[in-house]
Amino acid sequence: MVRIEWPLHVVRRIVLSVVLATALAFGGYFTVSWARQAGERCADGVRKQGPANECVGVTDGSYVFAHHLGDVEAKIKAENDRVAKEAGGDYVSIAYMTTLTLTGDDSNSDESVRHELEGAYLAQYRHNRGDARKAPPVRLLIANTGTQSAQWRHTVDELVARTKADRLVAVTGLGPSTAANLAAIRELSRHRLALVASTMTADNIKNIKNFVRVTPTNSDEARAAAAYLKTSGTAYPTAVVVQDAAQGNLYAATLGKAFRAAFPDAHHTMIRPKPTMTYDSSLSSWERELTEITSNLCATKPQLVYFAGRGIHLTRFLDALASRSCDWDGFTVMTGDDTTNLTVERLRDAASDGIPVLYTGLAHPDMYRKEQGRVVDAKAAVAFGPGGELARWFPTDRRDDGQAMMAHDAVLTAEEGASLADDGQGHISGAEVARMFQQMRDFHKLAGASGFIVFGDDGSPLRKAVPILRLNKDGTSAFVRVSAANGSPQPPST
Repeated sequence: MVRIEWPLHVVRRIVLSVVLATALAFGGYFTVSWARQAGERCADGVRKQGPANECVGVTDGSYVFAHHLGDVEAKIKAENDRVAKEAGGDYVSIAYMTTLTLTGDDSNSDESVRHELEGAYLAQYRHNRGDARKAPPVRLLIANTGTQSAQWRHTVDELVARTKADRLVAVTGLGPSTAANLAAIRELSRHRLALVASTMTADNIKNIKNFVRVTPTNSDEARAAAAYLKTSGTAYPTAVVVQDAAQGNLYAATLGKAFRAAFPDAHHTMIRPKPTMTYDSSLSSWERELTEITSNLCATKPQLVYFAGRGIHLTRFLDALASRSCDWDGFTVMTGDDTTNLTVERLRDAASDGIPVLYTGLAHPDMYRKEQGRVVDAKAAVAFGPGGELARWFPTDRRDDGQAMMAHDAVLTAEEGASLADDGQGHISGAEVARMFQQMRDFHKLAGASGFIVFGDDGSPLRKAVPILRLNKDGTSAFVRVSAANGSPQPPST
């Protein structure tokens, strides 16, 4: 074999070329990778995710998820900065998580989620430097899970990553009753964070470690509705349920089942042979189904139609009912709290059909005034009144949908848990905050804007006040009276 010997200067050139080529290859890879990540980044803690490239994740108010949220996020950012500057490291963080980049596939509206953030900020303000001031100071983080909460995992991972650095102890809000939001709750629970749902009502979301909700369950709403219907002085001897059968709609499934169980007695019956008529909103034919259902209602003529579906479907159902083929005019429609997620414009369109509509809300500003303070805390009620903080800060936004009140109470619950857990000795954990939820009873009931709250062992409130509301022609909600699952709401602490 002939041995080839390369001159030293040639060897050096070859080695240098190989090193340069390798460096360029790796440099190109990292440059492309960095550019791709930079393109996905919306802000610190917020990235583009999913097929629609939504900006999802967590912010302290520095990043505005939607233009209409600019004012309230600016207030949250200013308060967060003040706490960080004045409290040093002696604070905790509480996140408010829901879908903030909405599409037509979401049951919430821009208006409803904006009201939620306004209520969350009010709770932060009252706790830090208002009439409900307590330690430790609270920073409020804003977490967006994307349309239909499809990007919940990214946002949950971001929250978990902030547990130590931001002293995150609780996540509130949590969105409507959907399978995606339930999955997010279970993952947050696994990481031992305290969890407080603001508008989640499905019965099967319960008995989850560290989780409570300030809303009544669907069963409680349905029982409160039935209790009102039987004592309202208006005869509703027969009823039928119209229910969304779409898979994953936990709200509709539990609401319909609960009403069917609560309504019948010696003087009130469900129509036979089919007490429940269903449509499937996951199919493109759902609107045609509702039209066919109205034809069947003409044949059976129930006095009361209990609509177990989302508010966005209610408007189409009322249109179909108004265009019914029969001249029977004895229909009254009653439904659940998702109606409050509709905009005033949609509610006004629904009211224009002329069908009487009642619904169980989650809260209403008139609960305090018309019930003479028996079911709502006076200090909390003032904040939502004509001269209260919300009226001053956000004068053009309505408050009769109750969304701000529920978000306020969810954040207030987490703040109260943090205050009870805080002994002034240092860092407190989410698990410690969650344990304090069970101490909110008897002489230490949570004095909420939506009622006095005591949590049961499964995380749901006991005897929660449920306002019965009537849809006005102008699209606003008229308070009728307070009901409850057993007819008597939770009284104040004695």
